[in-house]
Amino acid sequence: MRKGTYVLIILMVFFILLSLTVASFFYFQFSKAPAVKSQSFLELRLLGEIQEKAGPDIMSLLYLKPEALSMYDIWTNLRKAKVDSRITAVVLRMGNLVCDWAKVNEIRDLVLDFRASGKKAYAYIEEAIEFDKEYYLATACDKIVLHPQGFLIINGIGGHIPFVKQALDKLGVEAEVEHVEEYKTAYHMFTHDKLTPAHREMLDSIYASLYDQYVRKVAEARGKSEEDVKELLDHGFFQGESAKEAGLVDALLYEDQFMELIMGDRKKINRVSHQQYLRISPRSLGLDRGRKIALIYGMGPIISGTGMYGMMGSETISRWIRRARRDKSIAAIVFRIDSPGGSAVASDSIWREVVLAKQEKPVIISMSDMAGSGGYQVAMAAHRIVAHPQTLTGSIGVIFAKINLRRLYAKLGITAEKVQYGERADMFSSFRKATPEERDLLKQEILKTYDHFITKAAEGRKMTKEEIDRIGKGRVWTGAQALELGLVDEMGGLSRAVAIAKELAGIPDRDQVRFDVWPKKISFWDMVWGRRAVRLDMKLPPRMKKILSTLSLLDRNVPWALMPFWLPTD
Repeated sequence: MRKGTYVLIILMVFFILLSLTVASFFYFQFSKAPAVKSQSFLELRLLGEIQEKAGPDIMSLLYLKPEALSMYDIWTNLRKAKVDSRITAVVLRMGNLVCDWAKVNEIRDLVLDFRASGKKAYAYIEEAIEFDKEYYLATACDKIVLHPQGFLIINGIGGHIPFVKQALDKLGVEAEVEHVEEYKTAYHMFTHDKLTPAHREMLDSIYASLYDQYVRKVAEARGKSEEDVKELLDHGFFQGESAKEAGLVDALLYEDQFMELIMGDRKKINRVSHQQYLRISPRSLGLDRGRKIALIYGMGPIISGTGMYGMMGSETISRWIRRARRDKSIAAIVFRIDSPGGSAVASDSIWREVVLAKQEKPVIISMSDMAGSGGYQVAMAAHRIVAHPQTLTGSIGVIFAKINLRRLYAKLGITAEKVQYGERADMFSSFRKATPEERDLLKQEILKTYDHFITKAAEGRKMTKEEIDRIGKGRVWTGAQALELGLVDEMGGLSRAVAIAKELAGIPDRDQVRFDVWPKKISFWDMVWGRRAVRLDMKLPPRMKKILSTLSLLDRNVPWALMPFWLPTD
């Protein structure tokens, strides 16, 4: 080996060690608990995607950026701020959020709970585009402040639903889908070019429920009638003075004026950021003590095997539930679900672990933005199910799909010769269309899967199969509707689920509990040395991510308990 090669290797090793040293220095500097002074306010910058529980992002590590916003972190910080005598107020810096209504509703409830301690909450809006969810959240605050030249656009909910069937036809791609039943619309974007009557009926029902909740809560918070709020939403566009005159905001202030408002009669007030405050231990404030409750997060599409952040692997989730069941120090399990469903088999495997855990200790479900189809299947055996009025749930149904690419192959000049033993050996081939007999065979098989689904749902919810079938057929319901139908037990968020878990476990309401949280937090060194998985997020528009996620599941030849990944919001 040449001398130059040795020098290069030494330099590379030196560079790696230097990089690790620098990264370690910054990691430990940024992980130190800050000194929170008295007369401080907690500032939450609510902008961008809100996940259920943020996973480690290698890009954030490399560039020393804060992790993505997560419901778990927001829940933790607002619980701490409520009992921390040094924190006198919470400030919400409002930006456009990438999440659905249930997460926004939960943050809103957390802000209202914080205010119940006698402390103040303020929302500051600089400039807002398509701001209905965000404004709904802001109405939880004592005061809503808008920049003097700021725009406020609140124009109701809804939008356009894309259908790509005609585009697929031009490419020569055909999605062949069998489903149970008429409301199971997860793949309609690939198989239809407009809404079916059942699809439209379901969407109208969902949006009416969401809209009614939105209007009612805003009217209560702003001291208006529901008709007044509807008129304002129909007007839609407000700037500065017009927003204040309409009673949508309380003041028009620049940044320095807003800080004076927060300060009040005090000579000084100190700012503590959300990321800084996360480093304050709940135990230092008297929280997270006493008996233990397992808090298990199930996020994303459900797949067989192991999972990682953003995917519910049946082996992974089952292992966590099994460990919590066998751990005698754990008094109860809270299973937090944010999933549109997925593999029917994988969902059934997780359902089984919930059934086994239920036999030994309380199991409570907390539903986030969505817990539908397979996401409902894994929940239905629990002792209690808690959802938000805006949670999308139900969607009790089954779907099976394959892709036929024969016309695309012909356009590209791709040919194939068939060699097979067995009449249906090429049944799932992308080179041919399924025959009517094969489609009928598939329908009969997924009807069996559906029968298993409704049978177990009836057992879990103490209803008859006929009752479940009437509200099943793939139909999505909001949490408020699901409560009336008996699919869920209560309205509320994670805090309510924990309170029920304590009650069923015989833990006095006044007592604190500590949480054993899955997935576990991944340390800096685990990320550096690769002992635990990290993720690289594709920076795609949220709608495009959801369409690609749906499409990626299309050609796996197994039955799916899957609901639509998204609702239209323009």
